[in-house]
Amino acid sequence: MGEATWVRTLPDLDGTRVIVCSGELDSATTGPLREALREAEHDGIHKTVVDLAAVSFADSALLNTLVQAHRRQRLIVVGPCRPQVARLFQVTGTHTLLDPARD
Repeated sequence: MGEATWVRTLPDLDGTRVIVCSGELDSATTGPLREALREAEHDGIHKTVVDLAAVSFADSALLNTLVQAHRRQRLIVVGPCRPQVARLFQVTGTHTLLDPARD
């Protein structure tokens, strides 16, 4: 069994909200991230940062969640992403849209 999956929202700072994710993000587990992103949009947050450094597995459900949020708000994806997650961004071409930081 993989790592525990969780999504935590950190306190806002200067109009920026940071959402930290851990574990496996797929169709069964992206709900809390979708909700956190909706809340940021609803709250009028200027910039939302999604930290994927602790995500061990991701699939198209995560990509869809991030792309949809990117269309509605200023979204920055940070890492460094683990190899499987980084590869997902590369293979799908979403690295050019979401520009996940690896440092």
